[in-house]
Amino acid sequence: MKSTYYLSSWVKRFLLEYLISIRNLSKNTQLSYRDSFRLILSFMTKKSKKSVDKFLVIDVTPEVVKAFLHDLEKNRKCSVSTRNQRLASIHAFAKFVGLNSPEHIEWCRQIQMIPLKKEKRTLITYLEKNEMDALLNAPNKKTEQGKRDYAVILFLYNTGARADEAAQLTIGDLNIAHAKKRDLSTVLIRGKGNKLRRCPLWQQTVNELEALILNREQSEHVFLNRCKQPLTRFGIHSMIKRYVKEITKVLPSMAKKQISPHTIRHTTALIYLGRVLISIQLEHGWVTYLLTRLTFMLRLTSK
Repeated sequence: MKSTYYLSSWVKRFLLEYLISIRNLSKNTQLSYRDSFRLILSFMTKKSKKSVDKFLVIDVTPEVVKAFLHDLEKNRKCSVSTRNQRLASIHAFAKFVGLNSPEHIEWCRQIQMIPLKKEKRTLITYLEKNEMDALLNAPNKKTEQGKRDYAVILFLYNTGARADEAAQLTIGDLNIAHAKKRDLSTVLIRGKGNKLRRCPLWQQTVNELEALILNREQSEHVFLNRCKQPLTRFGIHSMIKRYVKEITKVLPSMAKKQISPHTIRHTTALIYLGRVLISIQLEHGWVTYLLTRLTFMLRLTSK
C-alpha cells in the first residue's frame, strides 16, 4: 500500500513541513495542532483497538470526528470554544491533505462539512478596585515565594499580560530606566503569533522586579518556581486560584466570578479607559477593535 494512504505520513508532513516551514506559525500554535492530533489519535486507538501506525487517512471518518468532539465535551469537560479549536485543526489538516493528494479530495470535503458549534457569548469578567487590592495583598511578602507571587500579580495588573506571556518573560525583555525621574521603564512582551508590544512599567512594579532579577543572567526567565525552574502558565493559574480561594472568605462577591489570570488582563483595560480605544488595542495586544470596545462598554454599563 502506498505511504500516501497512511495517516502517519500526512501528520508528519503537516506538523513538520506545513506548520513550520510553509506557514511559520508560532510555537504555541504548533503545540495546539500537535495536541489536537494527540487527543484524536488516542481516542481512535481506544475505540478501534488498532495500532496508531496502522491508521489510514480514510479511517478518520466524519463519524469518528463527531464522536471525538462529543467525547471532548462530555468526558473531558471541554468548552465549546476548545471543541471548535480542535475541529479547526482537523479542518486545516484535511484541507492540506486534499490539496496535496487528489484521491483524498472527497474525504477532505466530508471532513470540512462538519460545522463549528455555536457558543454562547460569555460576560467579560473583571475585578473591582477593592477586589484587585485584596488579590495584591494576599501573598505573604515576608517569604520568598510570597514576594515572587506578589511580583507576578502586580506585573499582570500593570501590563495586562497573558499568563503565558508572563511565564515566557526573560530578564533581557526588561528595560529598567537608570534615571527613574527622567526615563520610563518598559517591558517587551511577546504575544500571540509572535507579535511584540512594549508596555510601560510602574515604579512599584520596577522595584519588585529588580529584587527578583538581582545578580542574574539576561537570558534567564524573570519568574522562577521553588525549584528555580521557569514558572509555567499552569503555575500562574494555580497561584491565582489559590489566592482567590483565600480572599473569597473575606470578599464573598468574588465567589460569583470565574477568576483567572485573564481576569486581571480585563481589569487592566479598565484603568486605561481615559485613553483612545485604539491605543489600548495596540498596547495590550487585543485581537480585535470590537473586543476592546466591548470591554469599554462593559465598564460603562456597569456604572
